[in-house]
Amino acid sequence: MRHAPAPRVPPHCPNSACVFHKRGNGIWSYCRAGFYVRPGDGRRVQRFRCDTCRRYFSTQTFSASYWLRRPDLLRPVFWRLVGCSGFRQIAREFGVSPETVGRLSARLGRHCLLYFQRERPRTIGEPVALDSFQSFEYSQDHPTLFHFVTGKSSHFTYGFTDTELRRGGRMTRAQRRRRDRIARELGRPDPRSTEKEVEAVLRIVAPSAQPLVVHSDEHPSYPRALRSVTHLQVIHRTISSRAARTALNPLFPVNLLDLLIRHSGANHKRETIAFSKRRQGACDRHWIFLVWRNWIKSFSEKERDGSPAMRLGIAREHRTFDQVIRRRLFPAHDPLPERWQVYYRRQTPTRRIPKVVEHRLRYAF
Repeated sequence: MRHAPAPRVPPHCPNSACVFHKRGNGIWSYCRAGFYVRPGDGRRVQRFRCDTCRRYFSTQTFSASYWLRRPDLLRPVFWRLVGCSGFRQIAREFGVSPETVGRLSARLGRHCLLYFQRERPRTIGEPVALDSFQSFEYSQDHPTLFHFVTGKSSHFTYGFTDTELRRGGRMTRAQRRRRDRIARELGRPDPRSTEKEVEAVLRIVAPSAQPLVVHSDEHPSYPRALRSVTHLQVIHRTISSRAARTALNPLFPVNLLDLLIRHSGANHKRETIAFSKRRQGACDRHWIFLVWRNWIKSFSEKERDGSPAMRLGIAREHRTFDQVIRRRLFPAHDPLPERWQVYYRRQTPTRRIPKVVEHRLRYAF
């Protein structure tokens, strides 16, 4: 993997508790503190020390490959995650363990979340399509929904939240008994979760008062959620889910998004063995997918035209992977909405896996 040159002058103190972690807090004083040699590639790295908090760091601290033994895997893992490869397929190709690929996916997901937060618009100037993409975690006894808000003209996806569901639909007697046993042992998901999460994503993507035209299907939770976002002047237009899913359908942008998610992600294929074991892992991959879809991928593969971000007017050209991953992003510099902080901290629970492996690294947060 090729990286942008490391900064010869550190831009700020990497310690989030230091007053000079953010730029513009005065004149920052630091000193050089020797070198060290990276064991992976033998590269000589300059070390520094902050004169205020006395924390040691290096030029590598500001690279997206900080604390990585295999920085060369970031690029191929990114492209294979949006190219419909499973963790074990990627691991076999590069001779590493699937856990290594999972950790890289989590790191890329956190980075892409911060990149998305830094680059996304804070107002919506077009009608949007709202829909919920259904998948599952751990097993088909635990269905999930991901609520996406996508621009009707630009096809730019403004964000998402997730919902845990209770299994429904047609079931055999054995499946119904298993569902009831799971509910007794582990509890039932919140029946109003869809309403709450749709409200949450709308408050994030449109935080200020504005008129907003929302197209959705006839899901009964959507009208209640839209009534809850009182700061928005919402015009809600519903479309039957039985309507032809052509380009003339107002829900076409989000229907196309659902199609691309299933096409590009092995964990959302029908009848796959690469399904996400944890909902957090699926969320990590969604952030990677959205950065690729919004800023890197052309709107039309045939025409090779502008990306959704270019159509929206927030980017002048296609971003490349090297541009996205050029520098390490710090959560204190791009504060996340409270709901999205759960994704960054990896606090999304999975009912069948009691232990939640949170992101709590002291120096690599």
